Amino acid sequence: MAARRGERDPPDARQNLLRAERAKKERRWQLLFTQYTVNPANPVHMVSKKPMSWHENIQEPIDDEFLKLLHRAAEVPREKYSEPQTESQVIGWNTKPLVPFDRSDTRFYFPRQTTEITILGYPAPRGQMPKEESRR
Repeated sequence: MAARRGERDPPDARQNLLRAERAKKERRWQLLFTQYTVNPANPVHMVSKKPMSWHENIQEPIDDEFLKLLHRAAEVPREKYSEPQTESQVIGWNTKPLVPFDRSDTRFYFPRQTTEITILGYPAPRGQMPKEESRR
């Protein structure tokens, strides 16, 4: 018997079984979370309080665990971990020089030197003025 226009047929028994099975599976894996923390990967933006507002000037106790979590998230990877965690961190992980830096040793120290070419500049190509004349 077909339903009249605007009315629905009663749901099929097979569809009811499928929906009941799906709801049972969803309920089995649902968890009720009651303890929440801040995601350390996302930066926390602090907003300053209104100075004349009495309800915002009430001093609240500071949660030590939350502060530790914030400070831990703000640390650079070299302070957080003893070894690099990714291949990209391997590059530049050890920044201490292998040989102590000595300015008197000419093998490793190359200071900038001034010569005639660096002072006057290279000869200008044809049609262009030299640097000294262009400055005037």
